[in-house]
Amino acid sequence: MVTASCVSGTLLVLWGVSFFLVRRSGTTIGADGITISWGMGRGRTHPWNQIRWIDIRETRTNSGTVRTARITLAGGQRRSLPALSHSNLYPLPDFDTDVQRVINWWELSTDPATRIQPPKPPRDRITPQSLGVILGLVITAVIVLVVLAQN
Repeated sequence: MVTASCVSGTLLVLWGVSFFLVRRSGTTIGADGITISWGMGRGRTHPWNQIRWIDIRETRTNSGTVRTARITLAGGQRRSLPALSHSNLYPLPDFDTDVQRVINWWELSTDPATRIQPPKPPRDRITPQSLGVILGLVITAVIVLVVLAQN
């Protein structure tokens, strides 16, 4: 009984903290730039002159496709924008309008010469199917080498 109470209490506290952080997470757009807050503190502002690109990342999951807006900074780091995400489980009806609003602010606040689309990282270029083929070939090669080594 004591163990069940401790586990239940812990889960309730974790749920409460998670709920609090999710409710406070957000993206704020202003003249200074984009402020990203993950629920704790005031968040971090990324000035417009440091933002090189804004795009939408699509990720396929078991429950459908998740679309998330993200920015690419001058150093190449990518940051997802909390509260600008759309999926079947958590639909955001105005997702496209909100992302376009962010892009409009960015275009009005930056010089076109500083807008540089970054190359796709390897994880965005390799599809699960091609990864499966590569792993299949590697596993086959390892098995063949093991069999040849035993003979």
